Amino acid sequence: MTLHDAARQDGPVLATSLDAKLEKLDLAGRLALAAELGNAVFTTSLGIEDQVITAAIGTHRLPIEVSTLETGRLFKETVDLIGETEERYDITIRCFTPEQDDVDAYVAQYGMNGFYDSVEARHACCHVRKLKPLAKALSGAEVWITGLRRGQSGNRASTPFAEYDAERNLIKINPLADWDIEMIRAHVASEAIPVNPLHARGYPSIGCEPCTRAIKPGEPERAGRWWWENDEKRECGLHVHEAEASAIPHAGSITR
Repeated sequence: MTLHDAARQDGPVLATSLDAKLEKLDLAGRLALAAELGNAVFTTSLGIEDQVITAAIGTHRLPIEVSTLETGRLFKETVDLIGETEERYDITIRCFTPEQDDVDAYVAQYGMNGFYDSVEARHACCHVRKLKPLAKALSGAEVWITGLRRGQSGNRASTPFAEYDAERNLIKINPLADWDIEMIRAHVASEAIPVNPLHARGYPSIGCEPCTRAIKPGEPERAGRWWWENDEKRECGLHVHEAEASAIPHAGSITR
């Protein structure tokens, strides 16, 4: 029986069992266990926590594919970090990009920067530039590894080490769920892990350039993402649970 079959039969129970096991392990152990489960893919945004995971995968030579979503609107600093990280850890980071036809259709309907005009338009942009490429990145994956942490936002405060993603029928592993930002920074410093220089300029969470700003003192880590929206739980859709996703305007109905 493959992990896909096991997850489909009783995914939540399997995730609960893995959650308890992962809690007792260090980062390398958590990643090693994730790799043992089946075809594992780590999707990195090149943020500081994701760099910690990539460094561990490269250092321990773990059989985990590292992928990123190159949306076409990333900061130059983020794109440059891809090559630097590949060279440092002797790994390949697979880049998944949006389809040009989808981008053209979005621009025809909403305009190049139409995401500023409505939540619907912003979700539509994320759908084209992130969700559809993510589906390609996870094609064939049995385990999805992410850099989600409980301290990133109130919406992520209950992030488990393992959960069942029913929509994609895979096990999602969050090996840094219990790491706070101080632990992340200390680890980066001790291991000399390359990070995005934007972090030192007030960008703790970095996404697409038009949708990310530096945060102000005292603001939550993700306050700079889609800052023009009022919803404190705003997300792009990559990590939204099924119940929450039902409340998000459908982003897949772009017409040309």
